[in-house]
Amino acid sequence: MRQNIQQHRVVVIGAGYTGATAAGRLARRLRGEDVSITLVNAEPDFVERVRMHQLAVGQTLRPRPFDEMFAGTGVELRLGQVTGIDVDRRTVTVTGAEGPSDLEYDTLVYALGSAWNTQGVPGTTEHAHEIAGRDGALRLRDRLAALAPGSPVTVVGGGLTGVEAATELAETRPDLDVSLIARAGLGDWLSPKGARHLHKVFSNLRITTHEHTTVTAVQADRVTTTEGDIPAAVTIWTTGFAVHPIARATTLETGETGQITVDATMRSLSHPDVYAIGDAALVTGPGDKPLRMSCASGVPTAWQAADAIAARLTDTKLPTISARYFNQCISLGRKEGLIQYVTADDRSVNAALTGRLAALYKELVCKGAAWGVANPTMGLPVRRRRVTAEGARVTATAA
Repeated sequence: MRQNIQQHRVVVIGAGYTGATAAGRLARRLRGEDVSITLVNAEPDFVERVRMHQLAVGQTLRPRPFDEMFAGTGVELRLGQVTGIDVDRRTVTVTGAEGPSDLEYDTLVYALGSAWNTQGVPGTTEHAHEIAGRDGALRLRDRLAALAPGSPVTVVGGGLTGVEAATELAETRPDLDVSLIARAGLGDWLSPKGARHLHKVFSNLRITTHEHTTVTAVQADRVTTTEGDIPAAVTIWTTGFAVHPIARATTLETGETGQITVDATMRSLSHPDVYAIGDAALVTGPGDKPLRMSCASGVPTAWQAADAIAARLTDTKLPTISARYFNQCISLGRKEGLIQYVTADDRSVNAALTGRLAALYKELVCKGAAWGVANPTMGLPVRRRRVTAEGARVTATAA
């Protein structure tokens, strides 16, 4: 006869690609009478972060409310901002419309992700715009809409986000003078074919490129660099991401970047009742290299964490999901794209897909990522297992 087991409380903080995926996947792995799954997020709907450059230039994105996404799954959405975590008392402080309150957990899934990284450059916070989140993208959209023809817009950062932002803007607003500042060479990480196509698209869109240039300050009307001043009625800052600082304020073990150190199952090395996923986790991938902050890296960590939690609670075999890279998908506006094929550890190989077909490929990837959040077991049938007395005991003992 099955022993009476107290309901296990799982709290997932952050509902981006990884947090929402982990919550939904757990709900499909475990019996609702055995676990409660609470997803904490500041907004009531899912944000497609990979489309923020589209939102910034005025395109309309499809709304994806969580109440529709998680209907019938048992996942409970708690609206509010995570303002504190006490991993020793196992509580999360959530500040919502009615003020702060503490949420207790037995297992915590930390998925607060990342935001823009100013790199400490003077004037960036005051004068630059970011597209790492929806609020920033909406502020930028309003600012761009108010620009007169011929106004200079400067994108700082030559990585994937900067390239997508510059090309999307130049295609949508050909009346603006768009430029991009890259610390290295434009597309220097790509294969020769990929780099040639990127330069061709930039040329066709009349984007001015400042290569091998470092920004030293941002002002309201210009960007100061090692090569001189560059006019900028609007500066868009895309020089990478920085993780949410709250983990460092706890007793969780973190790396130099502030990411939580985890084992192969995404469980914290210092607190076994905490799992970190996505940008928040310091995960070693192929070639013993840390996984880069991206949707492609994060979703497999969400699968791994959810399946590991379910396996431990149900006293079944721990699964292993290998995170590796296959390609880098880059949109270059709505009509052009670039799919750069890479090795497992993210190094470019001499193969790339370009043009309209690549743009369609990238669009399918974006749609597939959103579909995967709503279908975290990829449409495959699953069995909701019962939490066992042994599984609950082992999990509690580890904590």
